[in-house]
Amino acid sequence: MCANVIVAEDDEKQAELVRRYLEHEGHTVTVVGDGLAVLAEVRHREPDLLVLDVMMPRADGLDVIRVLRAEQREVPVLMLTARSTEDDLLLGLDLGADDYMTKPYSPRELMARVRTLLRRTRRVATAEPAEDQTLRVGALTVDPVRHEVAVEGRSVECTPGEFRILAAMAAEPERVFTRQRLLEELHGFDRYVSFRTVDVHIMNLRKKIEPAPRRPARLLTVFGVGYKLTDPARNAARASS
Repeated sequence: MCANVIVAEDDEKQAELVRRYLEHEGHTVTVVGDGLAVLAEVRHREPDLLVLDVMMPRADGLDVIRVLRAEQREVPVLMLTARSTEDDLLLGLDLGADDYMTKPYSPRELMARVRTLLRRTRRVATAEPAEDQTLRVGALTVDPVRHEVAVEGRSVECTPGEFRILAAMAAEPERVFTRQRLLEELHGFDRYVSFRTVDVHIMNLRKKIEPAPRRPARLLTVFGVGYKLTDPARNAARASS
């Protein structure tokens, strides 16, 4: 599974180590050392994967991913950072990182994460279109193939993590998902990520799909258990019957 990979790392020794491991697995690697150069390379090369250090000159990794997602570039991003607090990890996920590793890390684990991301991306890219794979829960639609979400016909932009959670719940409406089950949908994320990650994604999804996020009607909390996705119109009809 050879791929075109950009490694964004300003530490020359670290960048060289990652480059050697990636090339050993047959990948084509471009190394850049600052945030603005990363943006230029991604726009020029359209890589299969971006290995992105957070702490870089000119523009840090978080700014880079903000710009890439704002430009609707869906290149998979594996973020590397010396920061290990939960808030930093959650911020990376919220901005659209596909995976997140904290330093120091094992190069072998990094390669395993790379293989996982590339397999996931290739499955989506090569999937044969079906007649209709769109998931519908009332006025909410989730298209797993096109990676699109809409509410009452209005397009909704979701981060990769938000999308995976929403797609899993839309596939089984009314099912109560525990936090552990939803965390499993975010497989591949750093081992330090906690259940708080799920809560943040749910909170952000409510802002995007609920008319009144503080009084959710679609994405409900089942106290002491977890969350479920439901059709408010159907529930209202049941209540009135």
